[in-house]
Amino acid sequence: MRPARWRRSTHLLIGAAVLVAVVLVVVVAAVLANDGATRSAGAAAPAPATATAKPAVVAVADSAPQPTSAGLSAALRPPLANPDLGTLTGRVTDALTGNQLWEQGSTAPMLPASTNKVLTAAAALLTLDHDARQTTTVVAPDQTRQPGVVVLVGGGDPTLSSAAPGRETLYHNAARIADLAKQVRESGIKVTAIQVDGSAFGGPSMAPGWDPADILGGDVAPIEAVMVDAGRTQPLTDESVRSFTPALDAGQVLAAALNVDPHAVTMAAVPVRDARQIASVQSAPLIERLSEMMNHSDNVMAECIGREVAVGMGKPASFGGAVDAVTNRLSAAGVDMSAARLMDSSGLSVDDRLTAKTLDDVVSVATGTSQPSVRPLLDLLPIAGGSGTLSNRFVDDQTAGAAGWLRAKTGSLTGINTLAGIVTDVSGRVLTFSLMSNNAGPTGRTAIDALAATLRTCGCGG
Repeated sequence: MRPARWRRSTHLLIGAAVLVAVVLVVVVAAVLANDGATRSAGAAAPAPATATAKPAVVAVADSAPQPTSAGLSAALRPPLANPDLGTLTGRVTDALTGNQLWEQGSTAPMLPASTNKVLTAAAALLTLDHDARQTTTVVAPDQTRQPGVVVLVGGGDPTLSSAAPGRETLYHNAARIADLAKQVRESGIKVTAIQVDGSAFGGPSMAPGWDPADILGGDVAPIEAVMVDAGRTQPLTDESVRSFTPALDAGQVLAAALNVDPHAVTMAAVPVRDARQIASVQSAPLIERLSEMMNHSDNVMAECIGREVAVGMGKPASFGGAVDAVTNRLSAAGVDMSAARLMDSSGLSVDDRLTAKTLDDVVSVATGTSQPSVRPLLDLLPIAGGSGTLSNRFVDDQTAGAAGWLRAKTGSLTGINTLAGIVTDVSGRVLTFSLMSNNAGPTGRTAIDALAATLRTCGCGG
């Protein structure tokens, strides 16, 4: 049965910078006022000692004790008793040895929500150049046959910005329509009509299990090969209502920049071939886009990056092609994908199913040495109490002990709360984990955080 719908997004408008250490320096300065009675003229308090700090990233020791399965099970028993966890599956693994330390129903298919993005990010890191960029172009067909007509050709970059030169963009280092317009003007063509070519993507623009209401809710837009601001109608508002026609909108933004009648913007009937390129812009590098995707749990970015993986593996740039590419690439890297049933690359579909074992396998691959290209996945995970979708979590008395020590991708749908990531326990041992709560109660999110925080405070060594 599908859960009732609600606002899915766990997005937060915060920077995606990685917090690797927190150093708090307190300097106390005593300033004495002359009270005219108790202090003699010229008396002075001694200067306070200079405060110093030596911030550093300290490597964990391989000799830190590994938790025992019995100890970990005992520590997790109290938070697992919370009925608001609903149906809970999970797995905890020692990052150094790969030993499974705890599991509960870890091979049962569950609705993953946005932890599905862990798979998309890992497959992208395994398949693509980490500096890869997506290119948006404007081409000019034969002007003797189509005078004044130019074509905006999408390359799959949803972060293309509608912002004017020098103005802020929602996505870091985003390409701009304004730069395309400048190059078009410099080409000397007097533009009178614009066509939009979105043929780089195929198949439907909405995945099975998506609700069209999520477009108005700001969670997603139809996935098209050319978009501005990922389809937002308010370009600088992260949770803005999205457009139902993002590709056409992108053409109209270009038209406005070129003083072309917006009614002269149409979708190209067929893909444009053998036309002269007159303008191009490029997205930020893949690693930067992955960071924003993971920290802000950006569904549109995830779907477009999934299609990049598909193209990189010779698959169709569609929902099905992306799922096929991600599944096959992770299977080749040793991840157990046998129980995965995915409809998309973002986790927005209520028809997606993953197991806790699969999620933990992906994180474990990132902590290992056999696939070094996926190692940056760990840096892309939000930090408990510090960044992304975890910036306002693990901050209460019950869970704050894990703040700064736990990194995880979050997932949230109605009655669904999931986490997958790594944690360093109090003994200095690094653990990977995945926790999946379906049919959760009203405090399900805080309940799963309490469970994850126990992994930090447990120790549980032999």
